[in-house]
Amino acid sequence: MPTQADVRRLALALPETTEEPHFDLGSFRVNRKIFCTMAADSPRIMLKLDPEDQRNLVADNPAAIQPVPGYWGQKGSTHIQLGQLDEARLASLMRLAWATVAPKRLLR
Repeated sequence: MPTQADVRRLALALPETTEEPHFDLGSFRVNRKIFCTMAADSPRIMLKLDPEDQRNLVADNPAAIQPVPGYWGQKGSTHIQLGQLDEARLASLMRLAWATVAPKRLLR
């Protein structure tokens, strides 16, 4: 089961990622855009996904991946239950979220 330290390590390994506070959460950003947030000692994180990717991922693994309720969830904000994924799957999802907001020059 990945930990918050794993989330931090995986996020900061992505190109040009910074860690900054976001209200009472920690956030990971690229080009000043948030792709991941996490609360201290929480068993889940939030990833910003493309809404179509979100729908497909939720359908594939609803125990681990759920849309955030309301407006933000409709726009792709997605809760990821850390205890339901292995580190490789988490790394893949984090890269997908990063790519959703990263500038095109970094995607090449």
